[in-house]
Amino acid sequence: APFFDHDFFPLEQGHDIQDCAQCHLTENFSDTSPDCVSCHQDDYNNAINPTHDVINFSTDCTGCHDISAWSPAPFFDHDFFPLEQGHDIQDCAQCHLTENFSDTSPDCVSCHQDDYNSTTNPNHGQLNFPTDCTTCHGISDWTTSTFDHSTFYPLNGAHATIDCNDCHNGDFNNTPNTCIGCHESDYNIAKNPDHLTAMFSTDCTECHTESEWVPSTLDHDGKYFPILTGKHRKGVWNLCTECHIQPSNYAIFSCINCHEHSNKNEVDNDHNEVNGYTYASTACLDCHPNGRN
Repeated sequence: APFFDHDFFPLEQGHDIQDCAQCHLTENFSDTSPDCVSCHQDDYNNAINPTHDVINFSTDCTGCHDISAWSPAPFFDHDFFPLEQGHDIQDCAQCHLTENFSDTSPDCVSCHQDDYNSTTNPNHGQLNFPTDCTTCHGISDWTTSTFDHSTFYPLNGAHATIDCNDCHNGDFNNTPNTCIGCHESDYNIAKNPDHLTAMFSTDCTECHTESEWVPSTLDHDGKYFPILTGKHRKGVWNLCTECHIQPSNYAIFSCINCHEHSNKNEVDNDHNEVNGYTYASTACLDCHPNGRN
């Protein structure tokens, strides 16, 4: 019937069939369903890449395929894992390594374990970086990355403006996370006071802030001798050099610079009955560590 209008199911491209019996299996042509699966159940059942019935794909072929050919499947919605930028992959087998496409994990490391293991600068495994690549990387390329430095060492104050190479020097694996690890040279050359000679702590935060070296705070009362409280409180003295008579070496101090022998030898007289008394600054501190009588 050359003029029969079959527009209710256009016979075009892959459906350009000349033998009616290919689809109409009985003499009652009205029994033939327009649903894809009515003709393509075997195609659906035999599909192995991916295995449609295992994944429970829809039996409406038009959801993924057009009528020209089975492959490629131009309408397949891969939005559950967008194939964009670096993931704009045309060969399904690059990610789907078995015929069961549902076995493929959406986790980054399922495809990028080798990339993770082979990193050297920084060494992701050695530093125990997360295997969720999106923590640092985008999907366009590996080199454009962001990193939450606070998980290792918060960059506050003056540290917030430091170029990575100032600390890492091209090696992200062995960078120390202690003050002295980066500031040993600053500690060694400090002269006012001389940190080395005075055996100051190498934990810079005990005196300095992360904003700048100067000004600094020092717990002189708690660690050494009360100069802000008691008889030796600020106001009795004005300059550090009144006690620390050698500015290059704050470990050297003087009590007798202020507590001099008077004409009446008052200091000596106050210690007439003290066994082993010596008029020396170190002796003063040994007996009066809190500055009290």
